[in-house]
Amino acid sequence: VQLVESGGGLVQPGGSLRLSCAASGFTFTRNTMNWYRQAPGKERERVAAIHSDGSSTYYLNSVKGRFTISRDTTKNTVFLQMNSLKPEDTAVYYCNAVMWGVDYWGQGTQVTVSS
Repeated sequence: VQLVESGGGLVQPGGSLRLSCAASGFTFTRNTMNWYRQAPGKERERVAAIHSDGSSTYYLNSVKGRFTISRDTTKNTVFLQMNSLKPEDTAVYYCNAVMWGVDYWGQGTQVTVSS
């Protein structure tokens, strides 16, 4: 199983970023995919999730209306479109999949929102 994130960076408040997570080594279409984040000194929290068939999504309350999770089954990739970014969104963002009770994580991508 391999999850590789990309798309992080430095952005000003109010700006946008699109994160990508390329998945391999498992049947992508059978798994719910998650995005988590972890800010310095804070616990890791789940930001968004998308069901295996894309029929339902979950969002952390603080990102509702600003973030959108999606998946492309032809590319085995899950995306997180982040708009209206705030300084409090600064964190390392991780892609996650759970299979047979085991958590799989990517290496993370840093998102920094600052003027």
